[in-house]
Amino acid sequence: MITALGEILIDYTAKGKSEAGMDLFEQNAGGAPANVLACLAKLGIPTAFIGKIGDDMQGKFLYKTLEDAGINVSGLIVDKNYFTTLAFVSLSETGERNFSFARKPGADIMLNKEELNSDILAKTKIFHFGSLSLTHEPSREATYVAIKFAKKNGAIISYDPNYRALLWESKEIAKEQMRLPLQYVDVLKISDEECELLTDEKDIYKACEHLLKKGIKIVVITLGKDGALVGYKNDMKKIKGFASNKVVDTTGAGDSFWGGFLYSLYNKDNLSELSIDILSRDATFANAVASLCIENFGAIKAMPTLEQVNRRLRGEL
Repeated sequence: MITALGEILIDYTAKGKSEAGMDLFEQNAGGAPANVLACLAKLGIPTAFIGKIGDDMQGKFLYKTLEDAGINVSGLIVDKNYFTTLAFVSLSETGERNFSFARKPGADIMLNKEELNSDILAKTKIFHFGSLSLTHEPSREATYVAIKFAKKNGAIISYDPNYRALLWESKEIAKEQMRLPLQYVDVLKISDEECELLTDEKDIYKACEHLLKKGIKIVVITLGKDGALVGYKNDMKKIKGFASNKVVDTTGAGDSFWGGFLYSLYNKDNLSELSIDILSRDATFANAVASLCIENFGAIKAMPTLEQVNRRLRGEL
């Protein structure tokens, strides 16, 4: 099983104009950890989510969305004291995003350590988290308790910082808090734009080398349409991306990529006995997943099936 902890929220994505000329927003389930799990579940991997939603119409929608996606929700807490976190997403003509958040506080950052489902954490093979649960207490403490418990029970620890400037008090605080979990991480995914935040290096190769030297077993730096850079031990290799037929919405791009990459890692027994060539093939698979996801609106509902991914890899789709 692969378990993720962190934010689950509503993405209200801009979807045209009303007859009165006002912006219309489409309700989509979102939150990076949940998106990753949705991708994995669509590809056939057993998954579980740990997080918190409000006891409101938005929370009920999210709960049902995860259930419908086949994700185990026994670790999802419903809390009547806080509202479900909301994000408003505007899209450019090329599908690029701008965000605004309603989260002061939202339910996702109110998860506390006593609410963690230890049965799920003890059974998970891969534990995945991001940095948005680290922006505030009590979810920050809960995240570290979960990481340490899962690692103690043999889980591979996966981390995607997923920087969102608006959710941090300052860039300096974000850099400090985003770097602290690296000591526990086995597998790391960052974007090229996050290299300097995590390493003080703008160059992707220097950033990758820096992270590998910190003891992280596998480092992947995503490069948008240009693919990804994979780092393992003393090797690095740049992998080409897949061209999408039409880019509609990039909201789930990075999450679908990471879902595809973790899918490939799931059946591997020992991260110390891999090779850069094997991981490069995994990144190629992940690029194919992402190229399909961004051809549809939303994130969770846009995740492709394994058959679709294999057809894209064969050049049939």
